[in-house]
Amino acid sequence: MSAETIMSKSNTIVTHTITMPFGQMLAGATSKGICLLEFTDTNRVEMQLPRLEKNFNAEISEGKSPFFNQLKDELQSYFTGRLQHFTVPLDTKGTTFQMQAWDALLKIPYGETRSYLEQAKAINKPRAFRAVASANRNNRISIIIPCHRVIAKNGGLAGYGGGLDRKEFLINLEKKHK
Repeated sequence: MSAETIMSKSNTIVTHTITMPFGQMLAGATSKGICLLEFTDTNRVEMQLPRLEKNFNAEISEGKSPFFNQLKDELQSYFTGRLQHFTVPLDTKGTTFQMQAWDALLKIPYGETRSYLEQAKAINKPRAFRAVASANRNNRISIIIPCHRVIAKNGGLAGYGGGLDRKEFLINLEKKHK
């Protein structure tokens, strides 16, 4: 057995399906935290799982994680308007630019929105709004890393992996409980 095989077997991402108010989501966790939260009725899971395996040099299997209970509790509180800041540990991996873009997402206050241009300016790259949109599209942790809070420059809804109906739902939920 090669060292590479041993390494990949020692890195595991466990997954679990969680039922949300608007469908099911697949959650994934490493030993460090949540690394995936995607809607199961879109093609995003099929897109993200191979990327997770590659980025984390890990095997993916269904299983249990102590982070899943915290995630479920926090999501339940979020959907009832009692939680505005998630504390469940996250384990994210991406390019330096993606990490900057995702960090900017985490800084958008609950109940507020920003345009892709405003997000690009927040990372000191005002001309990179299309690259920011691409980084947001590659966000693997929906809701918690709140790419749903990013809208078009004209104020309209634009792009969301979970669908515009869910994006609108999440924005309205937060505005209602702000």
